Amino acid sequence: MRTTYMAKPGEVDRKWYIIDATDIELGRLSTVISSILRGKNKPTYTPHVDTGDNVIVINASKVKLSGRKATDKIYYHHTLYMGGLKSITAGEMRAQKPDRLIRLSVKGMLPNGSLGRQVAKKLHVYAGSEHNNEAQKPEILDINNLI
Repeated sequence: MRTTYMAKPGEVDRKWYIIDATDIELGRLSTVISSILRGKNKPTYTPHVDTGDNVIVINASKVKLSGRKATDKIYYHHTLYMGGLKSITAGEMRAQKPDRLIRLSVKGMLPNGSLGRQVAKKLHVYAGSEHNNEAQKPEILDINNLI
C-alpha cells in the first residue's frame, strides 16, 4: 500500500529569495510571498509542517496601492489606554513604516496559531534597496514572471 508523503521538520531544505517590490501591487506581492513562506511552491508541501523558504523584500516603500487604498484603507491599533484607538491610512503607513505594511498584509494570509507565527519569522522586509542578508546567498525572484 502506498502512503502520502509527509515532510518532517528536519528534512526540509530552505532557500532564500529576494523580491523587489518596486511597482508591484500589495495584494499580488503578498499572495506570492505567503505561498513561498508556507512552501506551497514545493512538491514536498505538507500543511502541518513549516516547509517554506525565507523571503527578503527590498524597496518596500515603492510598493503600489491600487485604487483609492492609499487614502481609504485604514489600519487601526489600540494602545490599551482609555481612548487609545489609533488609526493610520495605508498611504501614510507606506511613507512612514513600509515594512509594517507588507508584514501586516502577509500575516493576514498566513494561518492563525503557532505555525503561522513560525512561518512569519522567515519574512525580512527592508524599505530601501539594501539588506543585510548577503551571507545567505539569496536568489532573485521576479514576481512579474510568476503572475
